[in-house]
Amino acid sequence: MTTRRIIVEPRGLASTRIKLLVPVVSVAAALIVAAIFLLVTGENPLDVYAKMLDASFGSPRGIAETLIPSTPLILTGVAAAIAFKMQVWNIGAEGQFLMGAIFSAGIAIWLGDGFPAAVMIPAVVVAGGLGGAFWASVSALPRVYLGTNEIITTLMLNFIAINFVNFLIFGSSSPWRDSAVATFPTGRPIPDAARLPEFFFRLDVGIFIAVVLAIIAWYLMGKTRWGFAVRIAGDSTDTARYAGISVPRKILGVFLLSGAFAGFAGGLFVSGPVGALDPRSLILNLGFTGIIVAALARLNLIAVIPVAVLMGALNNSGPALQSIGVPTATVAMLQGAILLFAVAGEFLIENRIRRPDARTVSAGAEPEAA
Repeated sequence: MTTRRIIVEPRGLASTRIKLLVPVVSVAAALIVAAIFLLVTGENPLDVYAKMLDASFGSPRGIAETLIPSTPLILTGVAAAIAFKMQVWNIGAEGQFLMGAIFSAGIAIWLGDGFPAAVMIPAVVVAGGLGGAFWASVSALPRVYLGTNEIITTLMLNFIAINFVNFLIFGSSSPWRDSAVATFPTGRPIPDAARLPEFFFRLDVGIFIAVVLAIIAWYLMGKTRWGFAVRIAGDSTDTARYAGISVPRKILGVFLLSGAFAGFAGGLFVSGPVGALDPRSLILNLGFTGIIVAALARLNLIAVIPVAVLMGALNNSGPALQSIGVPTATVAMLQGAILLFAVAGEFLIENRIRRPDARTVSAGAEPEAA
């Protein structure tokens, strides 16, 4: 009796058609799985998907509400993609996003009303990047110099950042807390000069800033000598060392850049739709969702933009689902399913699964033990 095995072997270079098809198939497969779940719970999947589509793109206001969460998702997606390109597993975009929000709100409150918007807005955005890079450095330095596991440290730092934001508003009398509100703690509004101008319902110019930053990241990673060295180090550390590239310095630089982009997202969200360090409006898992965005975009820094809009549409459709009796957890389930299928699709791009032919199995099989 012979045993048939499954063989996994490298596929080699995948065609452009396959690379473009995999994200589409991933989304379609996730929709099918979610449809099965909805059928089991007694819902009509077509009605649910029609409601989601109408809520996200069926009206000018719906489009604006879709693009509002897309702004930070573009940047957290870029943050994850930058790190993953070099095999640096930064899972801390959520914490870096929140630390960027803390720095941005802090600099806006500190500067006060005495500066014009031309000074305040760049200061707020830059402060967000610095806050994200600072929080990333807490994991980056031990990773580079002590060899610690960045997955564990970045993941744990997320929860520290979440609790720190809650402490600043709910557990202390910090400058970030609005002292004029005595009934329920809330974040102190930042000056009007630090707020991003709105141009389409509640949508502000942060969407354009996010797109420009994503293009800058694409150019930096794909068109510069530094980005070329990063790609070499990500593909093979031995090759990088042979070429005289300092791998630790590249890891540190990528880590800090990744954290800065997540921090930019926090800064734009504070100076845009939120207007304060408000935990209820900031702790929305936008950093974690950025990982899904990066995976579905296959770490392509330009493809991150439309994928972020897709995820923004899913986030925007949550309240609309509640109006027809569907729990908003359905959106989280759909996002998780998209991530799972995207990861599976990535595996199938890189590898081929096949069964050995019968002659190979017969020649290599060992006699079954009695």
